[in-house]
Amino acid sequence: MSRIEGIYALWLREFKVFTRERSRVVTSIFTPILWIFVFGGGLGSAVEIGGINYQVFIYPGILAMSVLFSSVFFGTYIVWDRKIDILKEVLVAPLSRTSIFVGKVLGGCTDSMIQAFIMLLISFALGVYLSPSALLLAILLLFLLALSLVSTGLIIGSLMESPEGFNMIVSFLVFPLFLFSGALFPLDKLPLWLRALTYIDPVTYGVDGLRTVTIGVSQFPLYVDLAVLAGFAAVMFTVGTIAFEHMK
Repeated sequence: MSRIEGIYALWLREFKVFTRERSRVVTSIFTPILWIFVFGGGLGSAVEIGGINYQVFIYPGILAMSVLFSSVFFGTYIVWDRKIDILKEVLVAPLSRTSIFVGKVLGGCTDSMIQAFIMLLISFALGVYLSPSALLLAILLLFLLALSLVSTGLIIGSLMESPEGFNMIVSFLVFPLFLFSGALFPLDKLPLWLRALTYIDPVTYGVDGLRTVTIGVSQFPLYVDLAVLAGFAAVMFTVGTIAFEHMK
């Protein structure tokens, strides 16, 4: 088996698992939709930020949230594969650990991007119309975010022995990443201590980049958002390959 064939086989397995679990697709987009239409719609009836309806303002942040949660929690499948001994069979296959990690990452990114595409369609219901160039930039930002966060989830999953332990660790990670990202509020009027926390949160740059290309509001130049996300993705992908090399 060649390296490419092995990566493709691992990706295909993850894709088939995802498509067979239709309830997983529904539940993964149900919470973001609630945030947009219930929370955003409720406050949007009375609140505007910079002349923009609050529901529209939080849409890019909720778009990033859907990728954040689905990507990081993808790591739990490594834990389950270990429990039912599928991971052992994969690790003894004539494939390098790096190839296994790449196949898993591509599978997780595919799952997350399918959900992201569904969420992008909701933009029409909000009156947010994306040009072809804006749509391509949004897809690029979402992919970089998914790549870095799927890698993060797999790193954590490679170190955990039980799904319960994984879920506990990840819950402590994803909620601060989301809440400090500026998904629900503008960054320019925050207290200094809170603004500092948002600046060190990599998801902040995903939210800001998506807000730039979808509704034209930004805190940082788009090239800064892209550079930070690309750097974060490169670091987490590299760390993930090392973690898989040492995984038992």
